[in-house]
Amino acid sequence: MIEIKRLFDFPYFQLENHPLEKALVTKYNGKWESLSTQQYIDKANAVSRGLLRLGVKPNDKIAIISSSNRTEWHIMDIGILQIGAQNVPIYPTISQEDYEYVLNHSGATYCFVSDQEVLEKVNAIKHNTQLKEVYCFDKIDTCKNWTEIVEQGKDESNQQEVDALKDAVSEDDLATLIYTSGTTGRPKGVMLSHKNIVSDVLNSAHRVPFETGKYVGLSFLPICHIFERMISYLYQYYSVSIYFAESIEKISDNLKEVQPHVITAVPRLLEKVYDKIIAKGTALGGVKQKLFYWAVELGLQYEPYGANGWWYETRLSLARKLIFSKWKEGLGGNIELIVSGSAALQPRLTRVFAAAGIPVMEGYGLTETSPVVAVNDERNGGFKIGTVGRVIDNVEVKIAEDGEILTKGPNLMIGYFKDKEKTDEAINSEGWFHTGDIGEIDSEGFLKITDRKKEMFKTSGGKYVAPQLIENTMKQSRFIEQIMVIGEGEKMPAALIQPNFEFVEEWANRKNLDIGKSNEEIVKNQDVKARIQEEVDFYNEKFGSWEKIKKFELTPEVWSIENDQLTPTMKLKRRNIKERYMDLYNSIYER
Repeated sequence: MIEIKRLFDFPYFQLENHPLEKALVTKYNGKWESLSTQQYIDKANAVSRGLLRLGVKPNDKIAIISSSNRTEWHIMDIGILQIGAQNVPIYPTISQEDYEYVLNHSGATYCFVSDQEVLEKVNAIKHNTQLKEVYCFDKIDTCKNWTEIVEQGKDESNQQEVDALKDAVSEDDLATLIYTSGTTGRPKGVMLSHKNIVSDVLNSAHRVPFETGKYVGLSFLPICHIFERMISYLYQYYSVSIYFAESIEKISDNLKEVQPHVITAVPRLLEKVYDKIIAKGTALGGVKQKLFYWAVELGLQYEPYGANGWWYETRLSLARKLIFSKWKEGLGGNIELIVSGSAALQPRLTRVFAAAGIPVMEGYGLTETSPVVAVNDERNGGFKIGTVGRVIDNVEVKIAEDGEILTKGPNLMIGYFKDKEKTDEAINSEGWFHTGDIGEIDSEGFLKITDRKKEMFKTSGGKYVAPQLIENTMKQSRFIEQIMVIGEGEKMPAALIQPNFEFVEEWANRKNLDIGKSNEEIVKNQDVKARIQEEVDFYNEKFGSWEKIKKFELTPEVWSIENDQLTPTMKLKRRNIKERYMDLYNSIYER
């Protein structure tokens, strides 16, 4: 019986316990192509043999940069790890300058890229790095193809060397370097061992209601981020068939084709799904529209475990038949679980999706904790709206005097690569990791996150403001796509707001208003400003007088990862946004 101690043990465990015909499935040229568990392992072994023939040695760093999740990534991952080398996944959307920094800082010797766009970025800085060669997953004339490594590994005469290196890998050995896309400064290389990630998978596994070999998952969150990567190992543990979405733009089509039972998501994505559903409901006429809004209102009052009583549950059952079943169909029809992470989820979304029979289980963690620290579980009373669930087995959490969440456990990183000073800052002498998040544990053991420690600020009047709380509340408005609360050291809190331009245009059409064609015209339009002011006023009522947004300015740009205003996990890069809109900031504070 295989005991899972290293990351590459997962596919072998799957092979022994419940091998799949469709272990990894990717769409090529419009057709889904699958690899069985056995083929997955065979190709990974071929990669290991090929890498050894290239001269790759234990502790060498191999970078992988992929624009989409795909079978090749996972084969390379296992192939690299089996010989004691380390996988350095890199976000495809970061700048060329950051590519250069990460490749040099990690000391990567080979790089595998997904496509032409990524290849061009790497080629532009390759001469400044230690890279010996770049390989591509797509077939590109000007680049070596990754299949050359597989071909080199077809000769099995060095398999004994692979097996010996594999046996020599300890659970405490470094497995991967993950560079966090910090909201400030240079990325930090988080060192995660095999034990860090394996323990996190196995300690989280009890929270997931999977039956081995019965489920299909659709993977689309960036695999270079530890959240989706850890989930992919969890899928392998439970013999879940993993289908890889073609792209974020094609998720809707892929959901209908694949009909998954489980997906992972970030709150921003769930907000967009919800907004689209509401837009469709608004477009209905007469009785259908009334029924739709009746179901939504009912959903927004949802409490788990029948807490609202039999009359509520009776109406909910009807709403599920008439309205919510169509929501489920839109997600493929089989969805049983969505795991949400990376940022706070608005409780109204948790309620309405759970009411619709699409439970969203919110969790909490960081790259440094591999990542899961706590997660909700619908079974055994383990689900509480507005929290990130109870702390997982074998992990400890305590709240410091200033409210910061501290954690320790087998999932805690080795440290930051080549940065003892930052490691010592993050992990105190007793081994507790400072998360930088503010939170509390309630009487039932549920963890609740209230803000980021570094993002809280004082106004000039000495009052503390927690921006995330205000931002998440304001983003419930369909008029507001993104919002950043400002006001550190100033007389009052204010906000920079990026409107939901698509919805604003719909609203203007319904009201027969001429608000202009370009985003620049829209943000200057007085009707638009007045309407968004109404939204701000409405949500301001939930806050104390010192927290209320007193003024705001609208930005014409759509905040994006490409413009360096959002991290790859859709968190605000506050410093960049403030610098970009310094003129608006100054006009708010009348400078």
